[in-house]
Amino acid sequence: MTTTFTNARLIDPDTGTDALGCLTIEDGLITGVNDGENGEVFDCGGKCLAPGIVDIGVKIGEPGERHKESFRSAGLAAAAGGVTTMVIRPDTTPAVDTPEALAFVARRASQAAPVNVHSMAALTKGRAGREMVEMGFMLDAGAVAFTDCDHVVTDNKVYSRAMTYARSLGALIIGHPQDPNMSKGAAVTSGKFASLRGLPAVNPMAERMGLERDLALVEMTGVSYHADNLSTAHALPALERAKAAGLDVTAGVNIHHLTLNELDVGDYRTFFKVKPPLRSEEDRLAMAEAVAMGLIDVISSMHTPQDEESKRLPFEEAASGAVALETLLPAAMRLVHAGLIDLPTLWCALSLNPARRFSLPGGELSVGAPADLVLFDPDAPFVLDRFKLNSKSKNTPFDGARMEGRVLGTWVGGERVFGGDDA
Repeated sequence: MTTTFTNARLIDPDTGTDALGCLTIEDGLITGVNDGENGEVFDCGGKCLAPGIVDIGVKIGEPGERHKESFRSAGLAAAAGGVTTMVIRPDTTPAVDTPEALAFVARRASQAAPVNVHSMAALTKGRAGREMVEMGFMLDAGAVAFTDCDHVVTDNKVYSRAMTYARSLGALIIGHPQDPNMSKGAAVTSGKFASLRGLPAVNPMAERMGLERDLALVEMTGVSYHADNLSTAHALPALERAKAAGLDVTAGVNIHHLTLNELDVGDYRTFFKVKPPLRSEEDRLAMAEAVAMGLIDVISSMHTPQDEESKRLPFEEAASGAVALETLLPAAMRLVHAGLIDLPTLWCALSLNPARRFSLPGGELSVGAPADLVLFDPDAPFVLDRFKLNSKSKNTPFDGARMEGRVLGTWVGGERVFGGDDA
């Protein structure tokens, strides 16, 4: 079936344009841009039509913690949030560190999720930092990158050997920059606020130290490297130097560090406990500026579901993380409405850059690109009710918050997976 989206405000991150136009899709692909009406006509009513979000670093509870999140619930949440591709983390129970575990994940995802799902694999067995996984077999099984997530590999010899092997295979390494000794047990960022609250804290320099170590190893091995979750201005000069030196390095930031700061913890509100901890307002603005200028390449949800029992604890004992598949787009609209970034640049970080970094289709509105699309109203106001989220876990820091930006429809391969009767 041929469908033409008319009267659409096309957000094209590849060309950097934001203009009214029309888009034609057929057999799951984009077949025309501003070529006139063909086939069935879908009137977008002047709302924004953009490539579907490619969200990297999504945590799914399968295997081991299905009560927190399943592929079905995460897939529905992704579709409702305009996310057409999830790149999921391997920090499951057990970790995704064998071809068999990866095959299980792929099978469950294809059966249950209405969106595209690709999986990263653990870098070391059991994410223990001692013995690297069989990278060649894992790549053959479909792994798109390798990471131990927040289990930082502390043995530089093990890490450098893994990087060297990954370099020989053309594999991508995802790092979580942090000095684990400094950050161990920390719940918030160090400073006056942390001292007043009496909470264990970590200095943001721990992130810079971790990044400097990783970048030195990248320079030594020549591996392709992505820093998954930068959060402080202290880390940006090192990233800028690495890029200027021609290293194959990219970096990401999660939506919470772009829209919240350390003061949001307030009266020990554990839904605001994330990893790394929320930083200062100065750091938040520095991260937003780095995205706008292209120094930081990717914005992700860092979707981390935690059940009520994990969150309803004293702050320093509570689990870190927040669900964000459905709140990623409206939270990102805060940056647009504040004048910190425009929509095409935002969509570079949400869709085009992650797709290219992970060598995945998507992120474009060009002829031949997959018809993975999101239709949204950037100005539609609403008050978030966490109990209406599709995720099994409801641990969002935006509960009760006034937000702007509502997804009206999501298409994957030309098939509508959210909107209409589902909206």
